[in-house]
Amino acid sequence: MRTVRRTGTLILASLLGLALGGCGSAGERSVDASAAATEFERLLSSADFKGLCAALAPETRSELAESEKTSCAEAIAAQDIPFGGAVRKVDVYGRQARVVLESDTLFLSQFRDGWKVVAAGCTPRSGGLPYQCTIKGG
Repeated sequence: MRTVRRTGTLILASLLGLALGGCGSAGERSVDASAAATEFERLLSSADFKGLCAALAPETRSELAESEKTSCAEAIAAQDIPFGGAVRKVDVYGRQARVVLESDTLFLSQFRDGWKVVAAGCTPRSGGLPYQCTIKGG
């Protein structure tokens, strides 16, 4: 009986470790969010509009296409998204991240297939108001 409990406890501890390990540490999530933002900037600089759409979170992609009443690629091509430059700061809060670039701020969410951009072309507003973003999801 003691062996069964010990084995059950070890299995439970192992599963918990795997589940928590799958989330990654804050440092790993920060690196991954930064890499996703850098890739978004690369796609932006090369005018890869299909790639930019793939880098957007699903709701953001849908909202952009619906608001412009066209495909995501055509809609994102029509947006005035500033090239942000190099990453200056990354803040990760669970599955959400804010990546501050030299000339832009991106907001990202972590999905099963990686970090996706939820909002881009974001500038802070005074008085503690939320950021004003060119592209954003609901």
